[in-house]
Amino acid sequence: MRISDPWWLAGALTLAGCSGGQEERQAAAQNSPAAEQKPGLAIDCALAGASAFARDCTAEQSGDGDAVILTVRHPDGGFRRLQVTQDGHGVAAADGAQPASVTIAGDRQIEVAVDGDRYRLPATVGTP
Repeated sequence: MRISDPWWLAGALTLAGCSGGQEERQAAAQNSPAAEQKPGLAIDCALAGASAFARDCTAEQSGDGDAVILTVRHPDGGFRRLQVTQDGHGVAAADGAQPASVTIAGDRQIEVAVDGDRYRLPATVGTP
């Protein structure tokens, strides 16, 4: 199975993936929706090893050069940064020493686990 990019990032990823020179890619990234901070999207999360999910976290999209970064904010002020990947795996940890594990959690959702915290993010799930 292949995990496509989260649905709300489709426009940003299309721009970042356009062919062209380095200057064109940089201009596209600066003018894409990923270049601006987006308002948070409420998402389900299970923090610190909790077994039950609650809609307590938010995910915010921002750009970092050619990369699209999701900042997942916890209700206690903590956060994680995840980078949207281009390899079909969905996301990867953007900082910290702990890797992100991504699994399919439904036809329009992935579950991302990092060091005892789990997040459910909207995504398009398909076959290669």
